[in-house]
Amino acid sequence: MTHDHSNHGDHIDHGEHSCQEYAELSRRQFLGRTSTIAAATATSPAWLPQVALGRTPGGGSGRDTFISIFLRGGQDGLTVVAPYADPNYAPQRPTLAVPPPGAPGGAIDLDGFFGLAPAAAPLMTPYSAGHLLIAHAAGSPDANLSHFTSQFRMEVATPNQTTSTIDTGWLARHLQVTPPVMPGTLRGIALSSLLPATLSGAPGSIPIPDPATFAFPGDPSTAADRRAIISNVYANADEPLGSAAESSLTTIDLLDSINFEGYVPANGAVYPETPFGQGLRSIAAMIKADIDLEAAHLDFEGWDHHADQGPVNGIMALLLDEFSRSLEAFYLDMSGDLDRFTLCAMTEFGRRIAENGSFGTDHGHGGVIWVMGGHVDGGRVYRNWPGLVGGNGSLEVTTDYRHILAEILTERMQNTDLVTVFPNFTPTPIDIIV
Repeated sequence: MTHDHSNHGDHIDHGEHSCQEYAELSRRQFLGRTSTIAAATATSPAWLPQVALGRTPGGGSGRDTFISIFLRGGQDGLTVVAPYADPNYAPQRPTLAVPPPGAPGGAIDLDGFFGLAPAAAPLMTPYSAGHLLIAHAAGSPDANLSHFTSQFRMEVATPNQTTSTIDTGWLARHLQVTPPVMPGTLRGIALSSLLPATLSGAPGSIPIPDPATFAFPGDPSTAADRRAIISNVYANADEPLGSAAESSLTTIDLLDSINFEGYVPANGAVYPETPFGQGLRSIAAMIKADIDLEAAHLDFEGWDHHADQGPVNGIMALLLDEFSRSLEAFYLDMSGDLDRFTLCAMTEFGRRIAENGSFGTDHGHGGVIWVMGGHVDGGRVYRNWPGLVGGNGSLEVTTDYRHILAEILTERMQNTDLVTVFPNFTPTPIDIIV
């Protein structure tokens, strides 16, 4: 591996490599979209976490914590999991094709046809153990290639619907129709400043950028008195204000009971000192603390590479390294609790097959979806490979992401109402969960 690891944890500026739309979305951090959704949701108390401190020691519910990761920007699946044996791959990417296994900077062979980009080598740890499945030529069937539109439609599960009254997220609807593991618990958390569309409308769910710092503000010596005042003031307030105030306090107590800063990952796992890496570390701590968390969401931005993509020793290699080391650390840390989570990472769309004139790739369709967990039938690349011809220059989507999510929700999350979660769609079992 030839790329430089010296700047791990440093901020990477993606602006010069991405399209104008994605750069603008990144600068605004999706505030326009999420604030609109949050405002619409806040009129109902359904999203407010009515939190209690009761727990289910050992996570005995039989229901996984679903970890949702959105790779914003359009991760290039043809780089991450290179189809090096497809005869049309290298000719269409004369400078960006990941070399075949055995060549300098070559891919790590997965099955004789696909190879993992060398920067993603840490993912071989869960893959070799049979707990990481890679779905290729997968994603949303939506024909729109706008970041904003594609992300929103994917998160609310309404692809190709130009008009829709649905504004709740698919994961939120799952929580709406599925009874909580324990009444009065914090059910979902987004490690962000505002709820993403995926969790918009989710009951018992809140956005918290860093759970370790979610504490009662001000001087600790006066905290008890000030808390008592707040409780008294809002005790008789109209709903949802009264319960919101009380739930905020109990949520603080719940998370304060977890020693995030002193948490020691198991099996020597080392998380990158980045928001994504530390976010996964916090999720591991919460799962092990038995707080009955049902869903957690993380964003990983920066995958829009229209110029100087650098799959082997450039910017994409650095992102892949961070992504892969973070997932490997989480897998190692949770190796004693593999039956307690299922993780799924997806992106709004893939990239076009041919590289462009700026040594980058433009918006395409099919990409890669990552599924990891103790009940994942992994160690393989799941695909119905369409080949690298046709598709208007893009890899076709042959596996709709909703098939993947539906099977996880049914088999690991005890969901019995997929019609509500995925309207106007009939999922088909694809046998990726055992």
